[in-house]
Amino acid sequence: MNIDFEQLKSIDLNDVTRWPVAFKVAVVVIISLVVLGSGLWFDTKSQLASLETTRNKEQELKNVFVKKAHQAANLDAYKAQMVEMKRSFGTMLRQLPSKTEVAELLVDISQTGLENGLAFELFKPLSEKPAEFYAELPIKIKVSGKYHEFGNFVSEVAALPRIVTLQDFSISSFKDDPDTLVMEVTAKTYRYLDEDEIEALASSKDKKGAGT
Repeated sequence: MNIDFEQLKSIDLNDVTRWPVAFKVAVVVIISLVVLGSGLWFDTKSQLASLETTRNKEQELKNVFVKKAHQAANLDAYKAQMVEMKRSFGTMLRQLPSKTEVAELLVDISQTGLENGLAFELFKPLSEKPAEFYAELPIKIKVSGKYHEFGNFVSEVAALPRIVTLQDFSISSFKDDPDTLVMEVTAKTYRYLDEDEIEALASSKDKKGAGT
């Protein structure tokens, strides 16, 4: 197929019927190649994107597999840790008094202060604050005595078999005796809730959640 390039100069692009046959064939071939090339490009582009997505998914699956394999390899260690956590939790739970033991614990705290020479000006248990499975009982304490007596009191309270924390310390001089100090502190002890109390607490939370 020969194209006379001199004829191309006189071709009227608006009149296709008068185009030389060779020119018509060339145009059709070019258009076909452009259409075919465009189709291949967009199809290939879509396939490349799909391939990249598949590769990313493959990497994610590999990471999950490695993680699962690591967990499986350490399953016995995890089980041992779980047993140890349950044992530790049980030990801590036994350090929480029951409802009937709270009064005895309050006596222990006040007795510890008296044995260390402290004079109680205030020993006031406040309202309990229930949590998931335990209740917090704050106690406002105000005592007077010497500095080393305060230290002994704090140390012995910390050594009690039940969990007691001392917070919000404030120490000032006694107005009538500069050698005597006044300490104000909040002691917090905890008790575990019985099953009825836990159910009542959960029910109360459900009602509050439904009301919001």
